[in-house]
Amino acid sequence: MPNNDFRRLRGSRSPAEFAAAVRRAAREIGEQVACDARYIGRVEAGEIRCPNYAYERVFLYMFPGLTLADLGFSARETVRGRGARTTTTPIHSDEESDVLRRAFMTSGTATMAAASLGLGTAPGASATARAPVADVSGTPGTYRRVGEAEVSAVEDAVRQIRLLDDRHGADGLYKRAGQPLRTAYALLDASTTSRGSMADRLHTGAGELALSVGWLAHDSGRFDDARSHYAEALATARVAGDPALEAHAFSNSAFLARDTGRPREAVRAAQAGQRAARLVASPRLLSLLTLREAGGWAGLGDRSGCEQALACAKALFERGTKEADPEWMSFFGEAELEGLEAQCWSALGDWARAARHARRAAALQDPHFTRNLALYSAELADDLARAGAPDEAAAVGEGVLDLLEEVQSSRVRTMLSETTRVLLPHRRSPSVSPFLTRHADTSRSSA
Repeated sequence: MPNNDFRRLRGSRSPAEFAAAVRRAAREIGEQVACDARYIGRVEAGEIRCPNYAYERVFLYMFPGLTLADLGFSARETVRGRGARTTTTPIHSDEESDVLRRAFMTSGTATMAAASLGLGTAPGASATARAPVADVSGTPGTYRRVGEAEVSAVEDAVRQIRLLDDRHGADGLYKRAGQPLRTAYALLDASTTSRGSMADRLHTGAGELALSVGWLAHDSGRFDDARSHYAEALATARVAGDPALEAHAFSNSAFLARDTGRPREAVRAAQAGQRAARLVASPRLLSLLTLREAGGWAGLGDRSGCEQALACAKALFERGTKEADPEWMSFFGEAELEGLEAQCWSALGDWARAARHARRAAALQDPHFTRNLALYSAELADDLARAGAPDEAAAVGEGVLDLLEEVQSSRVRTMLSETTRVLLPHRRSPSVSPFLTRHADTSRSSA
C-alpha cells in the first residue's frame, strides 16, 4: 500500500531533492544515511514499511512533533512479526542492510563479502538470501532466482562505498571492495533472472559497483586496475542497453585518461559519453561529460577547444537538477564545477585563474565530504605555488596535511608532493619552511 502521508510531506520537491534534504538533516544530527531518490520512491510505494533506527531519528528530526505513524510507517514490532512468520518471500529490511554494510567494510573474507550482498547468513536473512549464490573462489555454486534482497544489497554496497570514499578516501577501501564486486558479477553471470526490471537493476547495480571499485583504484593510484574496472562497467552497460551507465563509464574513463597523460583519449571518451547521455534527460550529466571533454582539450593545449567546452558545460549546469539525474551524480554541484574548471586552467598554465576557481571550489565544498575538500585544497595549494604565492600555498598545504589525517587518497598526496617540489626554492622562508618539514615528516611516517 502506498505511503501517501510520506508523499505529502515531500511536497513539491522531487525525490532527489527530498533525498538531499534527508542527507543534510542526517549530517546536522551526526547520522550517516545513504538516502537517494530510489529510497524515497521505495518508501512512498510502501516497500519500506518501517525505517531503520538511523532513518527514524532523521525523519523525526525533520518533522518535529510527528510520530512514525504520522509519517505513514507501521510499528516496528508489526513489521518484524510479519517477517518472522513469512517463509516464502525474501526479507531484506533496511536494518539488515546496515548489518550487511558494516560486515562489508570490516572484513575481507569471502563469507562477509557474500553477506555484504545479502547472500550470507546475517541475522534476519531469509532462506532464499542464505542460499549459496556464488562461490567467489571460482567454483560454481548453487544458483537461485535473484530477488529484491540480492539486488538491493548490490545497490546498498555501491552507496556505502561512495559514502565512505567521501569521508575517508580510497586507499583503505580498495582491497576490501574487490570481493563484493566479484560476488556481484558471479551473481549476474549465473542468475536465472535474465529480463525484466529486476535484471535491469542487477546489471546496473553490478556496473555501478564496478565503477565505484574502479574509482577506488583510480584514486589510490592503481591505474591499470581502474582501467579494467571501467571497461568491465562499459561492457555491462552495453549488454544491458543502459545509456546512463554507459555515460558514467565513459565519464570515468575520460577522467582516467586525462590523469594518466592521454588527453586525446580523454576527449574521445567524453564525446562518446555525451552521445550516450543524450538518451538520458539530464543536463547535469551532459555538463559533467562536457567538462571531461574540456579537461582533455586543456591537456592537448587547445585553449579555444577548452573554453568552448567550458562555456557549454556551464550552460548545461545552469539548467539545474532533473528527476532523471543519475544517483551517482550527487557529488556534482557548484564545488565540483569550479574544481574541474580549475584543473583545466592549471593544465593550460594559467595558474592565477586556476587558483581563483580552486579557491571557490574549496569554499563551496560541504566540509562533511572530507576527501573532496582535501582535493580542492591540494589543487589550490599547487596553483598558488606556481602562481608565485608561496606563503599562501604553504598555508593551504598545511590545511591539506590536517585533512590527510582523516583521508587516505594517493591522488591528493601525490598532488601535495608536487607542490612541495615547486616550493623548494622558498624553503628558507619562515612561512614555507614549517610546511615542507611537516610534509617530509608525514611522508616518512606513512612510507
